[in-house]
Amino acid sequence: MKTVFAPAKVNLCLHVLGKRTDGYHELAMLMQRVDLFDRLDIELVAGRDIGVFCPGLVLADGEQNIVEKAARMFLDYVDMCQGVSITMTKHIPVAAGLGGGSSNAAAVLEALDELLETGLSRTELTELGSRLGADVPFFIYKKTAWATGTGGQFEAWPGLPPIWLVLVNPGIAVSTAWVFRNLGLTHPWSMARIPRFPEGTSGLVCLLNNDLEVVTCQRYPVIMAIKERLVVSGAAGALMTGSGSTVFGLFDERSRAVAVAQSLSQETNWWVEVVSPL
Repeated sequence: MKTVFAPAKVNLCLHVLGKRTDGYHELAMLMQRVDLFDRLDIELVAGRDIGVFCPGLVLADGEQNIVEKAARMFLDYVDMCQGVSITMTKHIPVAAGLGGGSSNAAAVLEALDELLETGLSRTELTELGSRLGADVPFFIYKKTAWATGTGGQFEAWPGLPPIWLVLVNPGIAVSTAWVFRNLGLTHPWSMARIPRFPEGTSGLVCLLNNDLEVVTCQRYPVIMAIKERLVVSGAAGALMTGSGSTVFGLFDERSRAVAVAQSLSQETNWWVEVVSPL
């Protein structure tokens, strides 16, 4: 048995540069892990079946499947017949732009490598992850990163200034595939340059950008309402992460972030959490 904790992520900026000939989109993103975790208890069992369990929660389509697919892909790659039982305790909202499924898949690949003592290289694990989803390699990379290509080419970026993030999710599951199908291309290829590290929160706010917001907000106006509520409440800036529907607000002081989160929890039925960068 091995217990691992898979973190969420936010996109501090997300530029869609163009559509590739293979159908994927060329991206430039600033990606940051945060201290909100799913727990996975992974156990080697007799037989060759792979069981994924998440007590008390009905997972969105694909959330459970990507974890099972990760385990099966790993076992096929190392040519082992082995049963695996995975029990997940979810704290990261599903289909919310926080990368929960991708982080879980990355955690499974790394945990099985350790449990089975297969000694795969970081390059091999990253390649396996890229077959599962665009965000999976980022969670194997484990650093704040400027990500380009389809999201799997990384340049390390310094850690953030001391900030706290209030995450807010209105309980809407957003399909990433739907968002990209409805996206008009917005930027020239030259946007792929890595941004300069900001000296403080105000500099970080200047970097905030998400080209997917325009699509998601048109269908779900509550996302824009959440952004406005966070800014009115004192956030230095607010942005939707990924394809949504989670929005984060940036705060200089933890006490203010906690106060805003408590107010939102009391006055709305939104999911709210205070986190900090890893």
